[in-house]
Amino acid sequence: MSDHVCEIRDLVVHYGKRVAVDHLSLDLQGGDVTLLLGPNGAGKSTALSAISGALLPTSGSIRIAGHDIAKEPLLAKQKLGFADQPPALYEFLTITEHLEFVAAVRGAPAGEVERVISQLQLEGIARRPCRELSFGMRQRVGLAAALIGEVALVLLDETLNGLDPYAARSARGAVEAAAKRGAAVLMSTHLLGGAERMCQRVIIMDQGRVVADRSGDELAKLVMGGAGALEELYVSVVADRGPA
Repeated sequence: MSDHVCEIRDLVVHYGKRVAVDHLSLDLQGGDVTLLLGPNGAGKSTALSAISGALLPTSGSIRIAGHDIAKEPLLAKQKLGFADQPPALYEFLTITEHLEFVAAVRGAPAGEVERVISQLQLEGIARRPCRELSFGMRQRVGLAAALIGEVALVLLDETLNGLDPYAARSARGAVEAAAKRGAAVLMSTHLLGGAERMCQRVIIMDQGRVVADRSGDELAKLVMGGAGALEELYVSVVADRGPA
């Protein structure tokens, strides 16, 4: 099987007459964490929703672990973990019950719920109903649900936002561990500081299109330029149009 666990071809999403995603084509490789950057309204969340199957695209194709999500949606989604924004949680279940439900649907092996609860330091609140959670806690539970089971693709939409330093560190560690197990991770974020150190690829979108794509030696050289180098790349390819 190809190392490209997700293959996106000519993905187009329209909202009425507006083009939110404009002929997006990407191959995402297992083991890589890819940052998806761009201004508000660039099409990042729309692209993630379409890739996950939560949103029907206007045209294009998406394959996850060899399965076309339009033709084999159950097989494709079984290999997919998606932490959307805001996290979609079962409000009247406890954290443990919510994660057990996700694990059962995915056919995850025994011990997966305990693993992600420990990994994301949720032990102290595991019996709390999801409806009582703060924003940061909800983010961590959404990430835990996305990482349960043998997922080939993990999609994260601003999932590291709103976390305190300890929670952010454990979240980054959990994401990196998923990549080490062979998952491809595509993570939308506005937080450049910690995220740029854990990624193998950076993609910048603007007005629905990819305007920059850096990986390998090119990305390594960019990151060596210091904390502001990625920001400089961003402002060089994305025009400042004021409030979105």
